[in-house]
Amino acid sequence: MLLVIGIKNCNTIQKTLKWLDEKGVEYDFRDVKKDPLSDEELHDIVSKLSLETVINKRGTKWRSLDVADKNLNDQELFDLLADNQTMIKRPVIYRDEAVLIGFDEEAFTAFLELD
Repeated sequence: MLLVIGIKNCNTIQKTLKWLDEKGVEYDFRDVKKDPLSDEELHDIVSKLSLETVINKRGTKWRSLDVADKNLNDQELFDLLADNQTMIKRPVIYRDEAVLIGFDEEAFTAFLELD
């Protein structure tokens, strides 16, 4: 089963879920505002993709924290992300042990092995 992680009111998530519905792809959705990821779950995503890939530095949460100019190490960035999961780039899509992040229809098609 496919797992989509994000925030329900995010435009990118809404676009992703609509795309999956149109393609007839079954999925479960997890809203990190209501059901935050554990440190272990977040670490799994980061270990597969990297902190730089997972953190949405163009988002409002990142900008509101005013940390762009600070020289944070990886642990500090991880802790910041764990405490502010709305900074996770969306969507995060799990398929078995594989993870895809960000909205890209061509990547979705390849990742999900659709025709």
